[in-house]
Parts: sequence; structure tokens; C-alpha cells
Amino acid sequence: MRLLVTLALRALFRDWIFLLCNVAVLAGVIVPLLVLYGVRNGVYDALIGDLMSNPATLQIDTAGNQSFTPADLAEVQGWEDVRFATLKTRSIFDYVNVRATGGRGRQEALIAPSGKGDPMIAPLPGLGADEVAVSPALAAQLGLAPGDRVEIFTQAENRPRQLVLAARLAGILPEGRLDGRVVMADIAMLDLIEAFYDGYALPEHGIDSGKPLADRAESFEGMRVYASALDRLAPLQDRLEARFGIRTLASTAQVTSVLALGRNLGLALALTVAVAAAGLAASLIFGFWGEVVRTRRTLANLGLLGLPQWQLSLFPVIQALVTALAGLFVSFLLFHLTAALAERLFETGLTDRGGLVSVSAGQAATIAAAVIAFVGCASLAAARAALATDPATVLREET
Repeated sequence: MRLLVTLALRALFRDWIFLLCNVAVLAGVIVPLLVLYGVRNGVYDALIGDLMSNPATLQIDTAGNQSFTPADLAEVQGWEDVRFATLKTRSIFDYVNVRATGGRGRQEALIAPSGKGDPMIAPLPGLGADEVAVSPALAAQLGLAPGDRVEIFTQAENRPRQLVLAARLAGILPEGRLDGRVVMADIAMLDLIEAFYDGYALPEHGIDSGKPLADRAESFEGMRVYASALDRLAPLQDRLEARFGIRTLASTAQVTSVLALGRNLGLALALTVAVAAAGLAASLIFGFWGEVVRTRRTLANLGLLGLPQWQLSLFPVIQALVTALAGLFVSFLLFHLTAALAERLFETGLTDRGGLVSVSAGQAATIAAAVIAFVGCASLAAARAALATDPATVLREET
């Protein structure tokens, strides 16, 4: 077997023009396909990355004044497409004043409900009853840092005194997560603020006048739900609207268009690969078969030396696999040069997400294995021709 490999390699490199032509054919097909695949990866992954970098992309908000109960929330949280869900209080009571404890400055801010597992406050796992997270803008304007104590206070026209809630700043949200001045707090805090506006007594907060809090019905205006994945956003929105008979707001159109773009790019690439593979297969099959015909005398002499026919059939296969490895080396070298040139010519700002032309190491290994298998299969016709070579017949015909 070692002798066969040695002789096959010697014959291949002796006829280096044949090797060079096949390597050029392989590179001429593989490099453009790699560039197309890399561009598809770079552009699509960048679009997906932009969507996934903002958890609000997966958010579904109920619109209008509805009525939801904790039982409704528990039902939605049990759906497999739901990553996180929380109730919402009436939007008319969403604005509060915030100040650092002991500080003189204050800012008006929007207060929004949160809870354990809320992607908007990640990497924080959740917020306790006396904890809040704030947007970068609010933190900068009040000079806040994680761990600081803050006061959230509000005043209703029909109440003799303000409601003041003390809280600890659990964290500051990442840049770009929320615009403007926003406070994220547990839904219990928002419900308490709504009860204050509704005129209920809150003795633990120094507000003794008002209706008994025990008489208050547990009802919420809306719900904020997050889908578990981009492709689950549209089905989840449809399910919410059908289940509760409501209208919802979400980035479904944008997400759907990006996912459709990915599918269309994948289909176009698959069709291109199929057409290119057909042409490459025809070229390689006839090339390897022609080389076997040209080297029939060499194969016949090897047969006379005692090499069995099945080993002779491996002669073109060995040459084909070595050609494939050489073609892959040249193809990936040219691909990296092309990718670097594309990055330089087209400054897209995608480099931090992998570049305009991006092929991962795992994808490259898969492509290389597929090319080797493809070339190996293309050499089977030549192997069959070598297997059918009869040394006596060949030598008699050439005598």
C-alpha cells in the first residue's frame, strides 16, 4: 500500500500541469462560494446581532386599557414560547420622581415593571421588593452608582402627603438598553404607587387616610411578554391576541423580514452551490478519468509487478484526495486575502461582530470535509476505469 501511495504521488507531481489545472478548477469554484457564504454569514449575523443585542426586540406589549389578573400572568408564563412576562399598571401612573437619599437634586422618570428573569435588566437575575435598576441617563444625571440608596416619590392631587419609597440601586442598565430616564422596579412597587393614586390607605408608608387596601381588587392594565426566540415572536403575538382578544405591539415585522432575508440568502446560496457543484463534478470526473486513460501503461506495469486490481483502483483516488487538499489550501488562502480586501474596501462597521465576510473554524472544517468527500466521489469513475484495466490487454494493444 505504501508503494502504491508513493507511486501515485510521484506520478501526480511529475505531471504537475494536470495537478495545477485541477487545483485551479477547484479554487475557481470554491473561493467564490466561500466569499458568498462568508458575506451571507457576516451580513445576516450582524443583523441578527443587532436584533439580539436589544432585548426589547423580543418584547410584546399589550395596547390599550385591558384587565389582567395574576392568574392570566401565570397562564402566559407557562407557555413554552415565553421567556419572561410581567403585569403592568395603568400608564397614567408611570411617572415618578427620583433622587439619591440625602441628595437635593431630583429627576422625573418613567417607572416600568420588572421581575426575576427579565432580559431588560440582565445580567441582574431579578429585583427585590426594595430594589431598582435605572437607565444610564438617569444614573448620570443623579450621580448614582450601584449600591446607592434612592428615594422614589410621587404626589397625587387628592392625597394630603407624598408617597415616598426607599430603595437600593441594584444596578445600572447597559448602554443602549433603554433611552431616557427610566426606573425598573418589581411590579409590587408599581402596584403600590397605583394604589396610592387610587386613594387607598398605606399605613406602613405613613398614609393612614383612604380606603382599606384589603378591599382593592387585583387587576392590572396590561402585560409585557418576551418571546423565547426571534422565530417565536410572531406566533406568540398571535397567540396572545387570540387568547385575550386584545391588540399588541411588537417588532414582529422587522424580525420577520430579517428571518426571511436569512432564508432567502440560504436558498440562493444553496442553488448557487448546486449549479457550481454540478459543473465541478463534470470537470473533475472527466479530468480524473482522462488521467487514468493516459496512464494506462503505468497501471498495467504496476499490475504486472503484482499489485492487485483493487489497489490499482485506488491510484486515481489517492491523486484526487491530494488534489483536493492542495485545492483547499489554495482556496482558503485566496479566501482570506479576498476577505481582508473586502473589509478594507467596504468599511461596514461589522468587524466587531465577525466582519463583512465571516466563516468560522467549524464551518471551514465542515466545508473542507465536504470538498474532500465530493472530490473523492468524483474520482470513483476513474477508479472504476483503473479497476477495469487489464495489464495484458493494455500491453498487447501498445505493442
